[in-house]
Amino acid sequence: MKIEDIIAAVQTKLNIQIDGRAGPETWEAIYAYIVKPDAVSPAEAAEAVEPGDPRSEKNIATLQPEVQPIARALIEKASLSGIRIKVISGLRTFAEQDALYGQGRTKPGAKVTNARGGYSNHNFGIAFDVGVFEGNKYLADSPKYKAVGALGMDLGLEWGGNWKTMADQPHFQLRPAWASGLGERELLAGLRMRAAEGMPVFA
Repeated sequence: MKIEDIIAAVQTKLNIQIDGRAGPETWEAIYAYIVKPDAVSPAEAAEAVEPGDPRSEKNIATLQPEVQPIARALIEKASLSGIRIKVISGLRTFAEQDALYGQGRTKPGAKVTNARGGYSNHNFGIAFDVGVFEGNKYLADSPKYKAVGALGMDLGLEWGGNWKTMADQPHFQLRPAWASGLGERELLAGLRMRAAEGMPVFA
C-alpha cells in the first residue's frame, strides 16, 4: 500500500480534506483525535497553529481557510530553520492582477507576471508570496528562498521556484484535491468556473 493511500485513508477517517499529503491540517487532526480527543475538534486544531507577525496575518486572512494554517506553518518551520519570512501577498482582485500584468507592458517597470486577472491562483485565495527578511531588511534575492521552497513542498504546497518559465521563488500555492493531476490551465479554468457559480474552492 502506497504512503499516499495510507494518508488518504487517515484523512477520510478524520473527515478532513483528502489529498494524500500529511500537511498541518492532517497532523493537527491526528493530534486532536489521539492526544486530546475530548478537548478540541480537528477543525479547531487546524486553527491552533501559532499566528505570524501582523503583516503576515493581514495577508493570510485574505486566503482560503484551508490555506491559512499552512501559511502559518511555513513561517514557523522557516523560523525553526533560522530563516525569517513574512507573507507579503495573498489574495488579489482581478483588477489588481491586471495592474501587475501591465507592469513592463503598458506601464513602466520590469515584467513580474504572465497572468492577467482571473488567470492567477492569487485571484482565488489559494496562493501567497513570502519575503525573506534579515532584521527589518527585505531580501528580494537570497539562497534562503530555495530552503523555504523545500519546507513549503514538505507541507504539501506547490512552489513557484519549480516553474519552468518565469520561476517565482517567493510563490506558494495549495492545489485543491479535485485538481490533482490537472495542468495549470485546467486548474485555473476550474477556479474561474467555481468563482462564477459561487462554489467553494476546496469542495
